[in-house]
Amino acid sequence: MQNNNLAVSMKLGMRRLASGVCVLSTRLDNDQRFAMTVSSVTSVSDSPASLLVCINQLVSQQAHLATKGSQFAINVLSSNQQEVSNICAGREPTRDRFDVGSWEEDDSGLPVLGGSQAVFVCQTDQVMTYGTHKIVIGVIHRVIINGAEVDPLLYADGSYGVFSRQ
Repeated sequence: MQNNNLAVSMKLGMRRLASGVCVLSTRLDNDQRFAMTVSSVTSVSDSPASLLVCINQLVSQQAHLATKGSQFAINVLSSNQQEVSNICAGREPTRDRFDVGSWEEDDSGLPVLGGSQAVFVCQTDQVMTYGTHKIVIGVIHRVIINGAEVDPLLYADGSYGVFSRQ
């Protein structure tokens, strides 16, 4: 591989990395709800319980999410929630992101997605900038597990898929 093609090669290689599909949801300072599909969510530690999410700096709401103490939820989508992912990824910009799915509010008014596999309710603790993205580390305050069946929505090579046990 040549260095001038490294970015292209990296993107092609990452298309082969299957990942679970998540939607980040929050309530902005102006009390409006916001949700976006995120492709990079990773656990950081179990003590303190924390995760990280990478957010492109072009997303206007990233400033809110990058503010220490901001609350957000990471909703791990179920296999039947592909439409939620598409809407929250901006594939239909004229549709309200909360028109699809069973959105609810938790005790603090944070929007959470009913029927998702799991929801991690977090508070921004640390933020780092790297390249085009903000890396937001959130301390997990609550985890909601929905249902007993493990049936996440997966994404690889530009397509959705489902988990299959062998």
